[in-house]
Amino acid sequence: MYQRLIHICAWFAACLMVLAGAMLTYEVVARYFFIRPTIWAGELSQLCLIWGCMIGMPQLMKARQHITVSAITSLLQPGARKAAELCALACVLVFSTIVALYGWDIFHDSFQRGRTTGSLLDMPIWVVELAIPVGFALLAVQALIEIVQLARGAAIPEEAAHE
Repeated sequence: MYQRLIHICAWFAACLMVLAGAMLTYEVVARYFFIRPTIWAGELSQLCLIWGCMIGMPQLMKARQHITVSAITSLLQPGARKAAELCALACVLVFSTIVALYGWDIFHDSFQRGRTTGSLLDMPIWVVELAIPVGFALLAVQALIEIVQLARGAAIPEEAAHE
């Protein structure tokens, strides 16, 4: 069920990226060709980019598409490579959990205080800030899943995004 959730999030993230590109294109055309800039395109495209990046992270980890540096680990024996992979995943798990917890505090504070972006659109800032705890919590869960699978004897994944 979780794998289906992150797959849906990845498709939604891709749609958000396309939407951000469309909004920015519209803004450029409106500003430079018609001298009619918008008050919404820049801010909403940033919102789409932030949410898209955050909710796309777990699928990237599952597919091993995050950037890796494998100059040393590729030289290791399979057992040592597995240990290095487990160590890296544990670091991702710890880091993601910390960011999700602190991100939740920041989101909650902004939500309670009613902070806004301060731009002409004056959107509630918590809408943007909520992406951080959601995205990093999903990434932490995916890191835990990857750790359990490796510990149970899953094959060491091939490096998909390297060099």
